[in-house]
Amino acid sequence: MKLTKKSAALALTGMLMPLFAGTAQAAVTGVAFVHGTGDHRGDAVDYWGQDFIDSVRSGLPNSGNYTVIRCDFSQYMWDSGASGCLAQQLTDFINTKGITDLVVQTHSNGGNVMRWILSNPTWDSRYPNIIAKIRWVNALAPSSLGTPLADATMNGTIFEQSLGWLLGYKSDAVRQQQQSWMASYNANNLYGTGGRPALPKGFWNVVGTDVETAIWDGDSYCGGYHLNLGLEITQAWLDSCSDGFLNCSSQSGAGTTWFSDKSRMAGGEPLSHNQSRKKCFGLDTILRDDL
Repeated sequence: MKLTKKSAALALTGMLMPLFAGTAQAAVTGVAFVHGTGDHRGDAVDYWGQDFIDSVRSGLPNSGNYTVIRCDFSQYMWDSGASGCLAQQLTDFINTKGITDLVVQTHSNGGNVMRWILSNPTWDSRYPNIIAKIRWVNALAPSSLGTPLADATMNGTIFEQSLGWLLGYKSDAVRQQQQSWMASYNANNLYGTGGRPALPKGFWNVVGTDVETAIWDGDSYCGGYHLNLGLEITQAWLDSCSDGFLNCSSQSGAGTTWFSDKSRMAGGEPLSHNQSRKKCFGLDTILRDDL
């Protein structure tokens, strides 16, 4: 049987029913938003957009049970400022709100940081409890296999200057997302890719396949026209199937593909790398209903 979100949810229900049988206790569901590359300790809400966050969390039984992670993901995924910060903020959220059923929304390199926690439960004493509470991770455009743009940036080409707005120049996180480096991490440190052990919880990919920036098309302005235009330019250095930052193969390189943009977005619209973290074309509604 092909694994789908529906079959995974039914299996989860079957596992949880005995735990709650004969008691009045119900699951306490929460959602966490985990940003991508860069230091977003001060602007994580802007990274997603308050309208996107509010729309998604409205699907919770208690819409107050959400957290927006604010960490420095310019560092390596295992660093205390990256996975250590993420682990502490998730732990605080779980403990403060009494969360027993956690859905995690990650974007881009945030998927790698989350996958580090899922793949290395003995690395940090906080990890096992976090893993136990997670229902699944929705990985929006995850950079699971890295990106040629990180290679170009680290090699000192024109991308070193022109991609600062997207990557953050030569940070450790950019270095980490070089394709050969991610191949090594996937083979030795991370789960979920081909030939490796499965992740302990579902890692469901949403894949962006194209960038559209027709100046006369209002859809091209969702998330910011200038950002989408930049992604259309960088798309020239990527595969024909890409979101302007990541090839589709990278986005679907770990876990299970939930859906590709055009199959579910309103009007069959694609999601640029920027739009996959914004309230564009019904993405927020799909994530809200998933809760």
